[in-house]
Amino acid sequence: MEEGTAERHLSHSQLILYITILQQQPSNRLKQNPAADESQQPLTRTSDDRTLEADLDAKDTATTWYIWMLVLASSISGLLFGYDTGVISGALVTIRGDLGPPELSNMQKELITSSTTLGALLGGLAGGIISDWTGRKWVLGIADVIFIAGAAVQAVSHTVWRMVWGRFVIGIGVGLAACIVPLFIGELAPTAQRGRLVTVNVVSITLGQVIAYGIGAAFESVPGGWRWMVGLGAVPAALQFFFLPFLPESPRILLRQGNRYTAARNLSKIYGKATPEEIEQRVRLMEDSVQESIRITKQTTFAQRFMSVFSVNENRRALIVACGLQAFQQLCGFNTLMYYSATLFKSIGFNKPTAVGLIISGTNFVFTLFALKYIDIIGRRRIMLYSSPGMIFGLGFASVSFYFLTQKTNGVLVDGTDYPKSWSILVLFSMVCYVASYATGLGNVPWQQGELFALEVRGIGSSLATATNWTGNLIIGATYLSLIHKITAAGAFAFYAGLCFIGWTFCRLCYPETAGLSLEEVTQIFKDDFGIEAAERLRREKAELRADVDFYENWCVM
Repeated sequence: MEEGTAERHLSHSQLILYITILQQQPSNRLKQNPAADESQQPLTRTSDDRTLEADLDAKDTATTWYIWMLVLASSISGLLFGYDTGVISGALVTIRGDLGPPELSNMQKELITSSTTLGALLGGLAGGIISDWTGRKWVLGIADVIFIAGAAVQAVSHTVWRMVWGRFVIGIGVGLAACIVPLFIGELAPTAQRGRLVTVNVVSITLGQVIAYGIGAAFESVPGGWRWMVGLGAVPAALQFFFLPFLPESPRILLRQGNRYTAARNLSKIYGKATPEEIEQRVRLMEDSVQESIRITKQTTFAQRFMSVFSVNENRRALIVACGLQAFQQLCGFNTLMYYSATLFKSIGFNKPTAVGLIISGTNFVFTLFALKYIDIIGRRRIMLYSSPGMIFGLGFASVSFYFLTQKTNGVLVDGTDYPKSWSILVLFSMVCYVASYATGLGNVPWQQGELFALEVRGIGSSLATATNWTGNLIIGATYLSLIHKITAAGAFAFYAGLCFIGWTFCRLCYPETAGLSLEEVTQIFKDDFGIEAAERLRREKAELRADVDFYENWCVM
């Protein structure tokens, strides 16, 4: 008995010595290298805060039912986003003469398609900025009302211009949702699960596209069936509007508004297994960052904060990364498949083009689930670097397939032509490869944009990044059919492959790894450069601290 007690006492003494040494390590490292430049200094606030944050993060690995439910409720907006961007593909081939002209011209198709994107551009630009005043969740309510109104206008349209107006209105709702939902979820999610939970919204987007293609296939042969396609978009919007009062506000927004009690209560629901002391520690860590945001907000005007996104080095670098990723996501040409896949597959000889388009949206959904599982494990940067070459391959192979497919029509896609089935199938295969790679990385990662910005400019930065996304979408959607007409399908897809290579190079040079870093830590890595090395160093330090925490807990149970 005494021997066991002495053994335990010895272990405890060794533990005290170990912790003392551990707490001195950061200062010892600096003393050993007094000439170290500023870039090699610890990136976080204090050693105590770093240890505390690592300890709390180590307990974040479980996601409570509460956080899953609020993420799923928020992601209904993603479902609407996907549905309303995907449904137009089937609608364009079934409208026929219902809007006046016997057949829609390419210009009218591009106008109907791009009007949604223009609305989304304006909605995305306004969403984050408005949410800094109103809070995040109420902007979702505004988006829901707009979704319902837009769906109703489309369903009763009898002219091209009314249809264009309905698509524009619903685009505003899409833009608001695209900006706010990733931002809202990112601020609610535990650090260790943030990438995964934001990806749930992208899963909802792809599910919405699958549902849109499925409904499109079901109503393809029904006279006026396209009206049901666009009108059904009002149903999930009404459902989310019902759930909205039950969603919590972002704790960081509540702290900015001085509502500490509600922020702590919301955090206790998100971290269901945390003790009151741990919740208090989390609130304190958030307050340290929020107080700086409040100070900046009180001492500056909105115009000054807006300009600081461009003039302050850390903000500008974060903006370049966020906007660069969003531009890459759109200029790779993916949404041409969402908008025009039925038109494309009809041109190359498939009898059920909307059903074939369902293969594309289904692939997108399945591989987004892969990203949901692994984005926090593999990391944002790595998943982008690994998946982008697959996109380049898919687009390049599509270009070659289109070249041989259309040889007898001089490179031009002509409806009704009896194209070789073998090349048509290879086009479909290349599209599946491209979409699988896109869904694994580029379809998800850019929507992690909110984590890149400091709190005082997070809404502004997210709005600008989302606006970049929709600007690229507008360019692609409005030029795709014309581009194919000018440089052929083979040339267009080769062009998109070249843009993908440029995007992959951008990720390699400018995009740091943010998986495992808190929102407050991410903003620090852009201090001196784009933070690729700083992010890896900070991730390494946190991993070491987590290992130290595990070591401490193992000794405590001895």
